[in-house]
Amino acid sequence: MGRISTTFWKIYRKAETMETKRPQTLIIDSSQDGKVLRALSSEVRVRILELLQNQELNVTEIGKKLAIPQSTAATSVLALEKAGLINSHSANGVKGGQKVCGARYKEFLISFSPPSLPAGGKAIEVEMPVGLFTSHDVIAPCGLCSRDGILGFLDVPGTFFSPDRVKAALVWFEKGYVEYKFPNNTLYSGREDLKRLELSMEMSSEIPGTNKKWLSDISVWINEVEIGVWTSPGDFGDRRGRYTPPFWKLEGSQYGILTTWQVNGEGTFVDREKVSPVTLGDLRISDHHSIKVRIGVKESAEHLGGLNIFGKGFGDYDQDIVLRLCP
Repeated sequence: MGRISTTFWKIYRKAETMETKRPQTLIIDSSQDGKVLRALSSEVRVRILELLQNQELNVTEIGKKLAIPQSTAATSVLALEKAGLINSHSANGVKGGQKVCGARYKEFLISFSPPSLPAGGKAIEVEMPVGLFTSHDVIAPCGLCSRDGILGFLDVPGTFFSPDRVKAALVWFEKGYVEYKFPNNTLYSGREDLKRLELSMEMSSEIPGTNKKWLSDISVWINEVEIGVWTSPGDFGDRRGRYTPPFWKLEGSQYGILTTWQVNGEGTFVDREKVSPVTLGDLRISDHHSIKVRIGVKESAEHLGGLNIFGKGFGDYDQDIVLRLCP
């Protein structure tokens, strides 16, 4: 792959993008974003991204500037468009309509995550829709949104009782919590010798509008034991989320940070950083037929910055809340 074979590979430009004057960075997860990595594996496509950093061009212009056939330019542009790396729109030209393209990002960071299991191990994994919470206590501003539109009424906590909540792909509130019950499949699989529990979800702070420096202390509880606090750095709206639907206004929260919580025999970690001494034994997994996961912002938090939980169809990662029980 040549120029993109290092862990962190960056494309810089001399001028700001056409879409926004704020820096735009895409964090690529090597375990999930294969389509993006494949798009970047071509030297021609990388050169196109470099070319579009400070200007918008149509396919013919791209071909001429890079001295490549127009068919190659068109194929490469299509691949970049499908991977969400460029924006394009139609415009009138001398010979009719034409596709005009611009780069979405000025910088890419490729993050290589370690394997979640040792060789020979097999995890029990359950993915829970963000709207399928079984208990809640939230304070407005709050709301639920599916891939098709707002569910119920904005800033009305009673909407969280609606059966339509199961359709939610984005959940947000200022204070309070939502709680999910995952099945404890270790009781029926014959594998109760757990080594660790992992929880993966995309989250951000929440503020009317957005603010990338709006801190929020987000707590997670498992089986009613608080396992730790993660401070979200902000509520992000500098660009559209990779999976965020077109109807969602750019003024709203667009994407979050994919966090991985791990509880093992040594404590609790968020993205490898230890956040508490709570161990897997403290959770008493084998004593319960379900595993309760509560996510929220406490009234006593130092940074009362709200919470967005992104599910499938919203944000940068096409996933809901994933629980893994690892032998």
